[in-house]
Amino acid sequence: MNKVILIGRLTKDPELRFTPANGVAVTTFTLAVDRPFLNQKGERETDFIPVVVWRKLAETCANNLKKGRLVGVSGRLQVRSYDTPGGQRRYVTEVVADEVQFLDRPKAMEQDPGLGDNNEGIGDIDFDFNFDDESLNEGDDVPF
Repeated sequence: MNKVILIGRLTKDPELRFTPANGVAVTTFTLAVDRPFLNQKGERETDFIPVVVWRKLAETCANNLKKGRLVGVSGRLQVRSYDTPGGQRRYVTEVVADEVQFLDRPKAMEQDPGLGDNNEGIGDIDFDFNFDDESLNEGDDVPF
């Protein structure tokens, strides 16, 4: 079984790219995850974990996440290698995300809670609820 679940904050804005061969979206970002214990100096240490997201979720992350946002990531651990131009082999360990959950509100929404609620112009709608309908008697069965 290869399953990773992390909660942390983005260290910088995500980077969206597209694969050259077929144009598949891929987003990368680094997650700062605090360790659950203190070190010998009484300080909390942080791990910086690279995350890779593919396809539609990659575009969603790139469009909605910014540096400092708190996210939950679920996925698998992947180790890949490549050779440098100098002939050295390098290894990269990263999380390939299957799920990304946004766990806080963007700073713009904290400053203006009405921002992004999709209720522009809602004040122009006339809500006419008539509860005096004679067809609703106290003894009638409710269908749910």
